[in-house]
Amino acid sequence: MENTRGGYGQFCPVAMASEIICTRWTMVLLREFCAGGTRFNELHRGVPRMSPTLLAKRLKELEAAGVIERTARGDGAAAEYRLTPAGEDLKPIVMAVGFWGQRWVETQASLDNLDPGLLMWDMRRNVDPEPLSPGRCTVQFEYSDLPSTKRHYWLVVEEGAVDLCYADPGFDVDLYVVCPLRAMTAIWMGLSTMDKEVAAGRLELIGPAALCASLRRSLRLSPFAGEKKRVA
Repeated sequence: MENTRGGYGQFCPVAMASEIICTRWTMVLLREFCAGGTRFNELHRGVPRMSPTLLAKRLKELEAAGVIERTARGDGAAAEYRLTPAGEDLKPIVMAVGFWGQRWVETQASLDNLDPGLLMWDMRRNVDPEPLSPGRCTVQFEYSDLPSTKRHYWLVVEEGAVDLCYADPGFDVDLYVVCPLRAMTAIWMGLSTMDKEVAAGRLELIGPAALCASLRRSLRLSPFAGEKKRVA
């Protein structure tokens, strides 16, 4: 593996690895690869506050370091990036960092600075379509505490695929989910549950009872949600 930039100047595996994976945004970008991202736009949706220029730079650095490989397709489709064996070796490290953060980093401060688009993107790729309607099922999320321009999102489940829409897709809505953004984020991170938020009056499910129950089974939580907090 090639070191593409200056670093700590120490002949130590920890220092050498840190030169590659500890630059700003790199660990978060690796999280996107671990979650299955392969294309530039797909990766960028998982790191929306990272500029496209910096994303391109980090991808080149990871490619030069032997962590990812770029495959250009001849049919005009966008190039794909995939983890190399060295990159696959990083998956348990990235997950371990996430579990450590869930256990030991104070969550309340981060709940004050939330991104609805990123939350929905994370939720979308963890939805199990099986419990929902065998036909098309459209779930509209309304974050009641946000400005109108950021309030509505739609998950469309059809033929086993899940799509996230930032504008009204024009389909009949089968189920409405209405709550503050903080409540849904707490559910996603395993800090609360749908039942608790409904009982507290912070979350409302509007639709057939059977579909409400299906959503509870369909919405898988963050992979770090089961880790218990150990912050004093």
